[in-house]
Amino acid sequence: MSAHIEEIRRQLAESARVKQSFSDALVARIAEFAMRSAAAIRHGGKLVFFGNGGSAADAQHLAAELVVRLRTERPGLPALALTTNTSVLTAAGNDYGFERIFSRQMESLVGPHDIVVALSTSGTSPNIVKAMETGRSRGAFLVALTGETGGALAGKVDILLDVPSRDPQRIQESHITIGHIVCSLIEHLVAAN
Repeated sequence: MSAHIEEIRRQLAESARVKQSFSDALVARIAEFAMRSAAAIRHGGKLVFFGNGGSAADAQHLAAELVVRLRTERPGLPALALTTNTSVLTAAGNDYGFERIFSRQMESLVGPHDIVVALSTSGTSPNIVKAMETGRSRGAFLVALTGETGGALAGKVDILLDVPSRDPQRIQESHITIGHIVCSLIEHLVAAN
Protein backbone atom coordinates (compact mmCIF):
# COMPACT_ATOMS: atom_id res chain seq x y z
CA MET A 1 0.00 0.00 0.00
CA SER A 2 2.77 2.48 0.85
CA ALA A 3 4.32 2.00 -2.61
CA HIS A 4 0.99 2.96 -4.18
CA ILE A 5 0.71 6.02 -1.97
CA GLU A 6 4.25 7.04 -2.93
CA GLU A 7 3.40 6.66 -6.63
CA ILE A 8 0.22 8.72 -6.20
CA ARG A 9 2.18 11.49 -4.44
CA ARG A 10 4.86 11.38 -7.15
CA GLN A 11 2.30 11.76 -9.93
CA LEU A 12 0.45 14.56 -8.13
CA ALA A 13 3.73 16.41 -7.64
CA GLU A 14 4.68 15.98 -11.30
CA SER A 15 1.27 17.21 -12.47
CA ALA A 16 1.56 20.29 -10.25
CA ARG A 17 5.17 20.89 -11.34
CA VAL A 18 4.22 20.98 -15.02
CA LYS A 19 1.44 23.51 -14.42
CA GLN A 20 3.58 25.65 -12.15
CA SER A 21 6.31 25.74 -14.79
CA PHE A 22 4.15 27.62 -17.31
CA SER A 23 6.21 30.56 -18.55
CA ASP A 24 4.95 34.14 -18.40
CA ALA A 25 4.75 34.04 -22.21
CA LEU A 26 2.50 30.95 -22.13
CA VAL A 27 0.25 32.53 -19.49
CA ALA A 28 -0.01 35.66 -21.65
CA ARG A 29 -1.01 33.53 -24.65
CA ILE A 30 -3.70 31.83 -22.54
CA ALA A 31 -5.07 35.28 -21.65
CA GLU A 32 -4.97 36.31 -25.33
CA PHE A 33 -6.91 33.15 -26.26
CA ALA A 34 -9.63 34.03 -23.73
CA MET A 35 -9.85 37.67 -24.85
CA ARG A 36 -10.00 36.79 -28.55
CA SER A 37 -12.62 34.12 -27.86
CA ALA A 38 -14.85 36.53 -25.95
CA ALA A 39 -14.49 39.09 -28.75
CA ALA A 40 -15.36 36.46 -31.36
CA ILE A 41 -18.50 35.48 -29.44
CA ARG A 42 -19.54 39.15 -29.12
CA HIS A 43 -19.18 39.48 -32.92
CA GLY A 44 -21.30 36.42 -33.77
CA GLY A 45 -18.56 33.81 -33.86
CA LYS A 46 -18.22 30.51 -32.06
CA LEU A 47 -15.53 28.24 -30.65
CA VAL A 48 -14.94 24.95 -32.48
CA PHE A 49 -13.00 22.31 -30.52
CA PHE A 50 -11.58 19.00 -31.74
CA GLY A 51 -8.98 16.34 -31.01
CA ASN A 52 -8.34 12.59 -31.06
CA GLY A 53 -8.76 10.09 -28.21
CA GLY A 54 -8.60 11.74 -24.80
CA SER A 55 -8.31 15.09 -26.54
CA ALA A 56 -11.65 14.38 -28.25
CA ALA A 57 -13.22 13.97 -24.81
CA ASP A 58 -11.58 17.21 -23.66
CA ALA A 59 -12.91 19.01 -26.75
CA GLN A 60 -16.45 17.90 -25.87
CA HIS A 61 -15.94 18.83 -22.22
CA LEU A 62 -14.82 22.38 -23.04
CA ALA A 63 -17.61 22.97 -25.56
CA ALA A 64 -20.10 21.88 -22.88
CA GLU A 65 -18.63 24.34 -20.36
CA LEU A 66 -19.45 27.19 -22.74
CA VAL A 67 -22.81 25.98 -24.03
CA VAL A 68 -24.13 25.10 -20.56
CA ARG A 69 -22.05 26.96 -17.96
CA LEU A 70 -18.90 26.71 -15.90
CA ARG A 71 -19.31 29.10 -12.95
CA THR A 72 -21.74 31.81 -13.90
CA GLU A 73 -25.47 31.67 -14.57
CA ARG A 74 -25.68 33.23 -18.05
CA PRO A 75 -27.06 32.58 -21.53
CA GLY A 76 -25.43 29.72 -23.42
CA LEU A 77 -22.35 30.61 -25.45
CA PRO A 78 -21.76 29.29 -28.98
CA ALA A 79 -19.34 26.37 -28.98
CA LEU A 80 -19.22 22.90 -30.46
CA ALA A 81 -16.98 19.87 -30.66
CA LEU A 82 -16.32 18.20 -34.02
CA THR A 83 -15.99 14.86 -32.22
CA THR A 84 -19.64 14.26 -31.30
CA ASN A 85 -21.54 13.42 -34.50
CA THR A 86 -20.81 9.76 -35.19
CA SER A 87 -22.70 9.81 -38.49
CA VAL A 88 -20.57 12.68 -39.82
CA LEU A 89 -17.34 11.17 -38.47
CA THR A 90 -17.96 7.75 -39.97
CA ALA A 91 -19.29 9.08 -43.30
CA ALA A 92 -16.30 11.42 -43.69
CA GLY A 93 -13.91 8.64 -42.65
CA ASN A 94 -15.50 6.22 -45.09
CA ASP A 95 -15.79 8.62 -48.04
CA TYR A 96 -12.64 10.74 -47.59
CA GLY A 97 -10.43 8.89 -45.11
CA PHE A 98 -9.63 9.46 -41.43
CA GLU A 99 -7.34 12.37 -42.34
CA ARG A 100 -10.36 14.45 -43.38
CA ILE A 101 -12.88 13.71 -40.60
CA PHE A 102 -12.39 17.18 -39.12
CA SER A 103 -11.44 19.19 -42.21
CA ARG A 104 -14.66 18.17 -43.98
CA GLN A 105 -16.66 19.52 -41.04
CA MET A 106 -14.62 22.73 -41.09
CA GLU A 107 -15.71 23.31 -44.67
CA SER A 108 -19.35 23.51 -43.64
CA LEU A 109 -19.25 24.81 -40.06
CA VAL A 110 -16.39 27.31 -39.74
CA GLY A 111 -16.29 30.93 -40.85
CA PRO A 112 -14.09 34.00 -40.43
CA HIS A 113 -15.52 35.06 -37.05
CA ASP A 114 -14.82 31.69 -35.45
CA ILE A 115 -12.05 30.42 -33.18
CA VAL A 116 -10.83 26.92 -34.06
CA VAL A 117 -9.22 25.06 -31.16
CA ALA A 118 -7.18 21.90 -31.74
CA LEU A 119 -6.15 19.73 -28.81
CA SER A 120 -3.22 17.45 -29.62
CA THR A 121 -0.52 16.21 -27.25
CA SER A 122 1.91 15.66 -30.14
CA GLY A 123 0.75 18.35 -32.57
CA THR A 124 1.47 15.93 -35.42
CA SER A 125 -1.79 14.04 -36.10
CA PRO A 126 -2.48 14.33 -39.84
CA ASN A 127 -6.23 14.86 -39.35
CA ILE A 128 -5.59 17.70 -36.89
CA VAL A 129 -3.01 19.38 -39.14
CA LYS A 130 -5.30 19.07 -42.19
CA ALA A 131 -8.23 20.54 -40.24
CA MET A 132 -6.15 23.54 -39.17
CA GLU A 133 -5.14 24.13 -42.78
CA THR A 134 -8.83 24.10 -43.70
CA GLY A 135 -9.65 26.41 -40.81
CA ARG A 136 -7.02 28.83 -42.08
CA SER A 137 -8.55 28.74 -45.58
CA ARG A 138 -11.95 29.55 -44.03
CA GLY A 139 -10.50 32.65 -42.32
CA ALA A 140 -10.86 31.37 -38.73
CA PHE A 141 -8.50 32.28 -35.89
CA LEU A 142 -6.47 29.18 -34.98
CA VAL A 143 -5.44 28.01 -31.51
CA ALA A 144 -3.61 24.78 -30.67
CA LEU A 145 -3.10 23.18 -27.27
CA THR A 146 -0.10 20.85 -27.58
CA GLY A 147 2.92 19.48 -25.76
CA GLU A 148 6.21 21.32 -25.51
CA THR A 149 7.32 21.09 -29.13
CA GLY A 150 4.02 22.05 -30.75
CA GLY A 151 4.79 19.54 -33.50
CA ALA A 152 3.58 20.43 -36.99
CA LEU A 153 0.99 22.80 -35.51
CA ALA A 154 3.66 25.19 -34.20
CA GLY A 155 3.96 26.96 -37.53
CA LYS A 156 0.28 26.74 -38.51
CA VAL A 157 -1.63 28.54 -35.74
CA ASP A 158 -2.20 32.04 -34.43
CA ILE A 159 -1.79 31.05 -30.77
CA LEU A 160 0.24 28.03 -29.66
CA LEU A 161 -0.38 26.87 -26.09
CA ASP A 162 2.54 24.47 -25.78
CA VAL A 163 2.51 22.78 -22.37
CA PRO A 164 6.09 22.30 -21.12
CA SER A 165 6.01 18.49 -21.04
CA ARG A 166 6.43 15.47 -23.31
CA ASP A 167 4.28 13.18 -21.13
CA PRO A 168 0.80 12.80 -22.71
CA GLN A 169 -0.85 12.43 -19.27
CA ARG A 170 0.63 15.65 -17.93
CA ILE A 171 -0.11 17.47 -21.21
CA GLN A 172 -3.78 16.43 -21.20
CA GLU A 173 -4.15 17.38 -17.52
CA SER A 174 -2.74 20.78 -18.38
CA HIS A 175 -5.00 21.14 -21.42
CA ILE A 176 -8.14 20.72 -19.33
CA THR A 177 -6.76 23.15 -16.73
CA ILE A 178 -6.06 25.71 -19.45
CA GLY A 179 -9.52 25.06 -20.92
CA HIS A 180 -11.26 25.62 -17.59
CA ILE A 181 -9.33 28.84 -17.01
CA VAL A 182 -10.17 30.10 -20.51
CA CYS A 183 -13.87 29.20 -20.18
CA SER A 184 -14.02 30.98 -16.83
CA LEU A 185 -12.41 34.10 -18.32
CA ILE A 186 -14.73 33.99 -21.34
CA GLU A 187 -17.75 33.87 -19.03
CA HIS A 188 -16.44 36.90 -17.16
CA LEU A 189 -15.49 38.85 -20.29
CA VAL A 190 -18.76 38.19 -22.12
CA ALA A 191 -20.83 39.05 -19.02
CA ALA A 192 -18.86 42.28 -18.58
CA ASN A 193 -20.00 43.60 -22.00
